Amino acid sequence: MTAAPNGREYPARPLVGIGIVVLKPPHDVLLIRRGRAPMLGRWGLPGGGQELGETAEAAARRELLEETGLAVGELRLAGNVDSIEQDAEGRIRFHYTILDFAALWSGGEPKALSDAADVTWADLRALDGYDLWSEAHRIIALARRAFGVETG
Repeated sequence: MTAAPNGREYPARPLVGIGIVVLKPPHDVLLIRRGRAPMLGRWGLPGGGQELGETAEAAARRELLEETGLAVGELRLAGNVDSIEQDAEGRIRFHYTILDFAALWSGGEPKALSDAADVTWADLRALDGYDLWSEAHRIIALARRAFGVETG
């Protein structure tokens, strides 16, 4: 299979993805339901691909604004994830190295925009109901530690 026109499917090399964990103390985290592949229809963190000439932090802010309409203040690097998805023949369909940032909510109500099919404030104590990828749980925990947000 040849690469898709946008180069995201069946890429020649890993692409840089950006994620952002927005925490709304004391108990909430912002989640979006993906409106396109990869992970179509699944709940996860806002984010997407970094654009050429764009810093990682600028990409996190852009993706958050495009997908939810929200802007945040300080960003802290929470962690990284390797997201590699193979097709039925074992070929690499998607390969992202994702840099995940953390931020605290600073106001406004999120809306499902761009490639987000839905958006919600999820209770940190009840994330099992969202069938999140294990790496999302790990990054959310790192983001909570970065800002000292307890679920108490």
